[in-house]
Parts: sequence; C-alpha cells; structure tokens
Amino acid sequence: MPNGLDHIVHMVADLDAGEAFYRRAGFIVSNRNKHPWGTHNHIIQCDGVYIELLGIGEPEKIPAERPGSFSFGAYNRDFAEKGDGLSMLLMNSRDAKADMQAFRNAGISDYEVFDFAREGKRADGTTVKLAFSLAYAGDPQSPACGFAVCQHHFPENFWNASLQQHDNGARKIAGVVFVADHPDEHRAFLSAYAGVEAKPHASGLALATPRGDLDVMTPHAFRERYGVMPAVHGPGLSLAAICFGAIGLDQVEAALAASDIEAHRHEGRIVVPPQAAHGAALIFEPL
Repeated sequence: MPNGLDHIVHMVADLDAGEAFYRRAGFIVSNRNKHPWGTHNHIIQCDGVYIELLGIGEPEKIPAERPGSFSFGAYNRDFAEKGDGLSMLLMNSRDAKADMQAFRNAGISDYEVFDFAREGKRADGTTVKLAFSLAYAGDPQSPACGFAVCQHHFPENFWNASLQQHDNGARKIAGVVFVADHPDEHRAFLSAYAGVEAKPHASGLALATPRGDLDVMTPHAFRERYGVMPAVHGPGLSLAAICFGAIGLDQVEAALAASDIEAHRHEGRIVVPPQAAHGAALIFEPL
C-alpha cells in the first residue's frame, strides 16, 4: 500500500513565471526537465516529499487518453485551462503493480501501470538514471483532482539533501489540504487510495500517513483555519494547500517580504494566499 506522500503537482500556464515565483519565495528550484509526452517541469525538494512544478512545453506531443491509459499530459493541460493550481497528489509506492491491483479491487481505477525513465544530472554534472512506475486512481466525484502513487526505482539518484536547504527555512512538506463541500462523501475513496483510515473530525476528515497528513475540510472551515479563501478547481475534492514545516517563521517571513510576496500570519502560521502563489495556498508552520 502507499507509503506516505511522494509529491504534489503544481500546474501552471506559464512555467517560467512559476519557477520565478518559487525562487523568489526562497526555494531551491531544479533546472527544467522535459517529458516525451509534452510536459516540462521543475522540482522543489523537501525531506522525502517534493513539488513538481509543471507546465505544457510541447502541446503537440500530448497523447490522448485511451481506455486503460491515463494521459498525464492531457489531464494537466485540461486542468490548466481553468487556471493555475495544485492538480494532483501522488503517494509513495513500494510496489506500483501491487498498488494498482489494490486500486482495482477497491473499484477506484481501471488503468494500467505507467513506467518511464529519464536521465538526471547531479550537481557535479554526472549523468544518472531515473525511473518511475505510476499507478493512477480516480474519484469520479472529483474531476479536477488527480491521484496516483509513484514508485522510484533509483531513489538514490533522485534525492539530494543539498537541494533541500531552502533559504526560507522550509525543510519538510508536512501535508496537504483538500477542500470539498461535503468531505464525508470522499471518505471511502481517500481511505482506499491512501491505505489509511480517513477519520472524521469537526471540520471534515483527517488521514495520517507514514509521511505527511491529508486533511479535508469545507471551504468555510479552510477560511477559518488559514484566514484565506481556498482555490476551488471543480466539484468534489480540490487540492488547495501545501503545508510546510520550517525552521523558523521569522526566516520565512523575511524571505517572502524581501520579494514582496503577499503573506500574513494567522494562528501561528504564515500563509501565502492562492492569488499570490499561482492558485495554491502555501502554509508554513514551525518545526
């Protein structure tokens, strides 16, 4: 079963602008990578979880979705037509084929496992091999929120501690926050997808995984907790926020202020609202 968070896809119409935003916000951002199916990305690593900042680089290469095959490029292209935001959550997988079978048994997927590989480069310029297997799942009630698990076949070539020492003090991704008008309607799906029980609470649902938490709440509850309205991308679940653990909120605040990025303190957190962060709320809490 999935083993905690792996990465969050932040889809943007203008990839250069998205990269510039994350750099201005005090994050280390990788060089641009290109996928053979038309999308380009940048990676922002934290401790064991990362953000995939994604854009459409070569739209003519995007394959159409066909039965049994999820088109990552087509899904994210269509998402971007409605605006920037967090388009997908991917959990970490030890065995993508086994997870796919579990998803099928639970009735939340009819896709095949997707395998791909590419070359990466270390800081010294050395070329290394990267390979991944993805198993996709879907909540029919949530067409604007994608779900998958990701198995890294050469994790030692992907993770780099030097890329996780962000100037703003962010060191880990502690979780993500979804919004939905009726959180309990998604309880069965999320439990089957994450492999842990979705437990109800006063504002919605909570799922505690081995690496990072999934929280689901109504838009009103989100506004009460974080002091901003969330971006809602469609019916059902919308992935609204990334929660970071930072070594000091003063360091976060200074980094954001130095780049004139809108942010505010709210109940012991620093919150960058979605209108300032390409459709995603960024929430910083002290470690």
